[in-house]
Amino acid sequence: MNRGLTGQYTPAIAGGIACEAFVPAPLPPNPPLAVDNKLQGRINQAMLALGRLDAISSLLPDAHLFLYSYVRKEAVMSSQIEGTQSSLSDLMLYEMDSLPGVPIDDVQEVSCYVSALNLGIKRIREGHPISYRLVTEIHQALMTSGRGVNRSPGEFRKSQVWLGGHRPDEATFVPVPANVLADCWSHLENFINDVPETTDPLIKAALSHVQFETIHPFLDGNGRIGRLLILLILVEAKVLVEPLLYLSVFFKKHRQTYYERLNQVRLTGDWEAWVLFFVDAVAETANQAVKTAQQLNALRQKDKAALSKIGRQAGSATQIIDALFEYPIASINKLIELTGLTAATVGKVLDVLEQQSGIVKEITGQKRNRVFAYSAYIEILNQE
Repeated sequence: MNRGLTGQYTPAIAGGIACEAFVPAPLPPNPPLAVDNKLQGRINQAMLALGRLDAISSLLPDAHLFLYSYVRKEAVMSSQIEGTQSSLSDLMLYEMDSLPGVPIDDVQEVSCYVSALNLGIKRIREGHPISYRLVTEIHQALMTSGRGVNRSPGEFRKSQVWLGGHRPDEATFVPVPANVLADCWSHLENFINDVPETTDPLIKAALSHVQFETIHPFLDGNGRIGRLLILLILVEAKVLVEPLLYLSVFFKKHRQTYYERLNQVRLTGDWEAWVLFFVDAVAETANQAVKTAQQLNALRQKDKAALSKIGRQAGSATQIIDALFEYPIASINKLIELTGLTAATVGKVLDVLEQQSGIVKEITGQKRNRVFAYSAYIEILNQE
């Protein structure tokens, strides 16, 4: 639906240059979202996919073992959208105190995203509402190291910013002036918390993401916080029990369409086109996550079955496989900590798993402080 401009332009100054900043109208859209048969059908498909994904957390044995890697894959993809070069393996190596093959700032940024996501989910489960306090606390966690430390962690910006272009009067988009940020966030916070009326959680997540990116409340990290907001809304509404839906892969793959849809909402008020794109992202991502979890479970069963061939070390090898399912890149010390086995036993079993079955691969090339990767697991996770 073409509603026209979904806000108003207001004079602003950025870097000493006069420009026009965009202030969005409060949610919900006016006139209301038009849910025709086409859109309703796609919403239904997305909800069905979310139901399957949510069932993973109760149907799979030890579903928590998958969470470590799922969270980290999202952290990597969300950060790559912002220009970092860190890979999933780089992040896991960094967490094992091993040196990754990319600039350390990149890996620190991704690691901070993991901390921010975990903190947000923890606060939601403690009963905290999605509020200014929660969003700024998560932003603080996101920007504690790497290149974000000088970008006002945990604070709404106090100056005008612009997106795209080398100067604000030629920018792709100039978000809300700093002096009206508080009012814009207050309106969005009310909408997220169903004031004055309740909104379906999936629709709420879709609309809130656009509004957050349009407001652009922080100097840096808005894209990552905006993507986290989607997950927080769905977990708070209990659409998902575990944080297993990560849309960054889809948004990265369809980046041009993603930005076009956001801009289309602002300029023409076509919320329906955005929601269609968003629910397709949810459906495809949820279905892929279910497929990935099934592949990982099949891998676990296959490799455990193969352990019977290694004789008396099979019991210790099973413990190590279970540990690698939670930490698919792990040092010997980490595996000792997770399994309770001795260093000698862990070392011998890893050598067997590498040389006889090829289940693991040593990735440092060192004789001391060795780190092993569960290669097939990593390959499955890296599928897009």
